[in-house]
Amino acid sequence: MYKKIFLSLLLIPFLMKAQEVTGNFSVSPTKISYNYLVNIPENTSDKKPLIIFLHGAGERGTDIQKVKVHGPLKYIKNNTLDAYILAPQCPENMMWDTDVLYKLIQETIKKYNIDTTKIHLTGLSMGGWGTWNLAFEHPEMFASVVPICGFVDRIPMLDACKLKDTPIQIYHGLLDDVVDVFYATEIYKRLKRCNANANLTIFADANHDSWSRVYDNPEVYTWMFQQQKK
Repeated sequence: MYKKIFLSLLLIPFLMKAQEVTGNFSVSPTKISYNYLVNIPENTSDKKPLIIFLHGAGERGTDIQKVKVHGPLKYIKNNTLDAYILAPQCPENMMWDTDVLYKLIQETIKKYNIDTTKIHLTGLSMGGWGTWNLAFEHPEMFASVVPICGFVDRIPMLDACKLKDTPIQIYHGLLDDVVDVFYATEIYKRLKRCNANANLTIFADANHDSWSRVYDNPEVYTWMFQQQKK
C-alpha cells in the first residue's frame, strides 16, 4: 500500500508536465521555423475547443516561455480553461507567416482531440495583425476571432465581408500611439455592413496595452466557448 502511494507521488510532477508540450515546426521551402507551446486540458477524453494565441513583437525570439507573458497562457496561471491552447512563437526580426501558422494549426488538430467546430483565434498588436490576416485567408476554420490593437492590411480592409459569418470581438485603446485606433474603427464599420456578430470595444483610457484587461477577464473566454462553426 505504502509503495503504491509513494509511486503515485513520484508520478505527480510528470503528470503535471504532460499538460504542457513544446516543439518546433517548420515548412519548406520557406525554411521558416516556429517554436510553439501547446497547453493540454486536464480531461482529453472528449473533444475540446482550441484557442490559438498570437503574441506581439516583444515576445519574438527563441525563449518559448515568452508566450506566457500575456494572453490565455498568462490567464491559466491562476485560472483554468477547458481547452487546448496553441501559442506559436515568431522568430526575431520576422512577422507572422500565415501559411506556416495554418499548417501548424492543421498539424495540431491531427495530434490532439480537438473539436474542429470550436477553433478560436486571437492575438495582440503584431499578433492582432496576424489574426486579421489568418482569419481572412481561412474564414472557414475559425468559430470566433478576437483581434486586439492590431494593424489591418489593405486587402482585409477592402474585403471585410469575407468574414461575414464569423463572430468577431475587436478591442483597441483610444490613446494607442503604436497602432492607431483608426484601424479598429474602420474595419468595424466595414464589417457591420454584412456581419451582425462583429463587435468593437474601445477603452477610452488605454494606450497600446488594451490586451491585459481583455485576457485577464473570464468573459472573453466564456464568449469564445459560446461560438461554434455551423
